[in-house]
Amino acid sequence: MKTKGGKQVPNCVPEETTTEACCDDCDDLYDHVIAEAEYQGKKVQLNNPIRTSENPNKKFKVYTMGPSGKVVVVRFGDPKMGINRDDPKARAAFRSRHSCDEKKDKTTAGYWSCYQWRASSKVDN
Repeated sequence: MKTKGGKQVPNCVPEETTTEACCDDCDDLYDHVIAEAEYQGKKVQLNNPIRTSENPNKKFKVYTMGPSGKVVVVRFGDPKMGINRDDPKARAAFRSRHSCDEKKDKTTAGYWSCYQWRASSKVDN
């Protein structure tokens, strides 16, 4: 619980969970459950990358559960760079260059960049 506007409000309240399907390449690497939680008084979906407009230096943001049990925002992606994940050579080069097989921490920008570069993922938000 935290105090906001003189009232006690919960920092995060998981309400609904569904399993998110992933591609064959990343089945064991990315296991996500999308849940709703509350972040600074508004309901957000966890582990669901969305485009950001409030920060001109980053392309995407994602709300995820931090190690302390609080919801954190992770911003990632260069707004000037494209995502060519449908090109197998470009995808392999990116994943190799960024050591995507070693990224396990959901609270890091590197993890979510690698997540966006998995095969046949959608980046249309």
